[in-house]
Amino acid sequence: MQMNFTLDGGVVSFEIGHCTVAGWTGRDTKAIQHHIDELAAIGVKPPSTVPLYYRTSFGMLTQAPVIEVVGKGTSGEVEPLVIAKDGVLYLGLASDHTDRELEAHSVALSKQICAKPVANTIWKFDDVADHLEQIELKSWIREGDSDEWVPYQEGTIASIRPLSDLIEGSGLKSAGTSGKAAAMLCGTFGAKGRVRPARSFKMTMHDPVRGLSITHSYDIVELPEIA
Repeated sequence: MQMNFTLDGGVVSFEIGHCTVAGWTGRDTKAIQHHIDELAAIGVKPPSTVPLYYRTSFGMLTQAPVIEVVGKGTSGEVEPLVIAKDGVLYLGLASDHTDRELEAHSVALSKQICAKPVANTIWKFDDVADHLEQIELKSWIREGDSDEWVPYQEGTIASIRPLSDLIEGSGLKSAGTSGKAAAMLCGTFGAKGRVRPARSFKMTMHDPVRGLSITHSYDIVELPEIA
């Protein structure tokens, strides 16, 4: 699947052939337990180990402004996105949109069932490597009929396990050497209030050292659940 990204004022294209979603990647044990607890509150079983690497269909990655989901039980998660191609790494922004009702039955299946929205701008990993953990991520949601964006998540990459460890643990570089690129969503932060669905999701990744930001938003269309 081909995806086009803005990079340093130009456009770069990747043929994505591999996608991984890294889960339970919090560095702070209290923070990761908070995320486990908030998901347990909606029926999700705790992980067998942390972190976990879920293979998902690369076809689920999308840069579209709208995704369609089945039912009312899905929600987004702002995450760093790492892309590997022929030994070169890039950093982007994605949402691990997940079916929370299915997650209570199987986390792996819940990761597979929803599209994964991706921003259309990336940075060279080497350009941010020396201040990577200062990079800030935030998300907002619009709920119900309201047009107001409500703060939903906030944190820095320092709150996530070192991306170098996740890249090593997932085998991402090896997966991105077959002539196609490999992508990995790298984990998230707890939600403000509680994990909940929304009709729109907005996210941003800000580099305070270079003064650059990547943003993306998308609407969620709920298809009816028919028994």
